Amino acid sequence: MDNGEQNNHLKAYGIAYWVLQNDIEIEWLLNYRGGSFLMDNYKTIEEECIIRGVSYEIIADVQSNQIKSIIADPEVNQQVVKLQKAPKIAVYTPDGKQPWDDAVTLVLTYAEIPYDKVYDTEVIGQELMKYDWLHLHHEDFTGQYGKFYRNYRNAQWYINQQRETEQRAKQLGFEKVSQLKLAVATKIKNFTLGGGFLFTMCSGTDSFDISLAAEGVDICDYMFDGDPPDPSAQARLDFNKTFAFKNFKLVRNPLEYEFSSIDGTPLHNKISENQDKFSLFEFSAKWDIVPTMLCQNHTRIVKGFMGQTTDFLRDQIKSDVIIMGENKALGTARYIHGNLGKGQWTYYGGHDPEDYKHYVNDPPTDLNLYPNSPGYRLILNNILFPAAKKKKQKT
Repeated sequence: MDNGEQNNHLKAYGIAYWVLQNDIEIEWLLNYRGGSFLMDNYKTIEEECIIRGVSYEIIADVQSNQIKSIIADPEVNQQVVKLQKAPKIAVYTPDGKQPWDDAVTLVLTYAEIPYDKVYDTEVIGQELMKYDWLHLHHEDFTGQYGKFYRNYRNAQWYINQQRETEQRAKQLGFEKVSQLKLAVATKIKNFTLGGGFLFTMCSGTDSFDISLAAEGVDICDYMFDGDPPDPSAQARLDFNKTFAFKNFKLVRNPLEYEFSSIDGTPLHNKISENQDKFSLFEFSAKWDIVPTMLCQNHTRIVKGFMGQTTDFLRDQIKSDVIIMGENKALGTARYIHGNLGKGQWTYYGGHDPEDYKHYVNDPPTDLNLYPNSPGYRLILNNILFPAAKKKKQKT
């Protein structure tokens, strides 16, 4: 999995997932040759690698033991983690075509990793308990329809989305869409508390936390829910209920394409695309195994990409959150992780790692053109993470 040696990093994760589905254990060699996978040699695995265009090497047992011996050296920042069971994956996304695509579903499909779709009805119906891993598709959990009102309120897709969501809210027993989305966010929070792994990108990060903080508070203007917002909404936010963020300010203007002060997008407008990069932190593979797994890559510098929520202002991130990737020059965090109860979560800012500015109605990215994308690798790290046999972390 090192740079220049792997023809298709993304499909390599699909091979790993397929092997786990066949009840074959894998050893993930953290920080060894870009985070390579070690597994027993079966002819069927070799054939599958050839079919999918994934580079591999066959080594003798003595070589395998030598590699593990090197990794075991306390002075070497590497570790072996066993992957034992393919996680059951769900993506929270509506049926039907949306005027945007989603990086996670794109890369899952490209890597040939199976997933189920769930949405409001399934979440309210307690179906999350079937899954180990949940991704929140491009979503607005505040009930403001992505704050697309100014530019798209007359677009047919927007009109349809509002009508269908309002109908679904009433069918599920809620007077307002914001109340439905809060109930969904609460179910997802409970999923995480109970041991689930939550991964989300773009507006599924800050809008999720805002929804939790605004429980019992009307933050939606009349065009979203038929009545004005609570004028004291800002003061009534409860940051103790959020996963990642604190002390943020709501953007109250319904015509502004922004939810809150968490988002660092305006800062990125001040630099050029070729200057926009973020760096991954290097953690101790022996002691900080979780962030080490989530940061496996063939490069530490990853090109930036924007979204409705591009990244997060560091002063609005809670102190117990692990920052795994940052744009140091802008003072923003791109890639963050935390624990909640028995579960864990990761927030990854931006919309599409290989499309710097992805607009509504833009065509989906063709990942055949980006088989070695380091930005997409971070998503796949998170997908394999629940397969790992967990070791007790230091406190």
